[in-house]
Amino acid sequence: MIYTVTFNPAIDYVVRMKEELLPGMTNRSQSEEVYFGGKGINVSTVLRNLGIDSTALGFVAGFTGAAIKDSVRSKGISEDFITLPQGLTRINVKIKGLEETEINGQGPMIPEGCLNELFTKIKALRGGDTLILAGSIPSSLPNDIYEKMIALTEGKDINVVVDATGDLLKNVLPYHPFLIKPNNYELGEMFDKKLDTFEELEAHAKKLRAMGAENVLVSMGADGAFLVTEDGRTLRAAAPKGQLRNSVGAGDSMVAGFIAGYSKNGDYEEALKMGSAAGSATAFSDDLASGEEIMKLYKTL
Repeated sequence: MIYTVTFNPAIDYVVRMKEELLPGMTNRSQSEEVYFGGKGINVSTVLRNLGIDSTALGFVAGFTGAAIKDSVRSKGISEDFITLPQGLTRINVKIKGLEETEINGQGPMIPEGCLNELFTKIKALRGGDTLILAGSIPSSLPNDIYEKMIALTEGKDINVVVDATGDLLKNVLPYHPFLIKPNNYELGEMFDKKLDTFEELEAHAKKLRAMGAENVLVSMGADGAFLVTEDGRTLRAAAPKGQLRNSVGAGDSMVAGFIAGYSKNGDYEEALKMGSAAGSATAFSDDLASGEEIMKLYKTL
């Protein structure tokens, strides 16, 4: 079974305006949209769209948390969220006018007892399972939370995928995660360098593998993606052609596509191809890509 973890899910309230936002004034929207998610939930959604089952783990709170759970279940995704005793799952307000303005909620406090409950669920994972840890962590959790969770899987033949940035990602490398997925900018930030060429990106991806990651998947936007594999190969995938409409969830979709492709027969070329198709399909859509949209791009690669 595949398990995704979303520590701080959110309801994204998207407000579209014809004009610019005027602070201190009453502004009128052109349209509004509501999206339910968080990076782990996004991964579970795209996996479901590709016909792959997963279980979404994490924390929810209040009436907004109940809405998150209802949304996840309505998509046919299994969920085992822990309901917090206080607070509300956050709402992120995204105003799209002549410029884009975002106000992201902080999210509820996660008490120690609820965190231990999540640890118990992770301890119950079995050999052959996949655990996907994605995104930032709330301020109420310790900075080493990813490391603690991965440590609970050691010796169980569990593939751990980490999609995070900075020290949060760098600190899990000694635990030998199966896959990490920085983008080209995040890769440079990890080494405090500006990486301008593919050769520079490849060299630093290989450094991450030498530091402990088994496989390093790097997304490069319009320049495609590449994978440094556990056996030292570098595989490249061109970016499918299309019009960029939405960057939100593209990285999560790439992770989902990669795991879906790898689950077929353990082939890294197939995994990279499916990951590239899934990430691009979401980038070309207004929401997370459907299975049909992903497979249409997949056939062009």
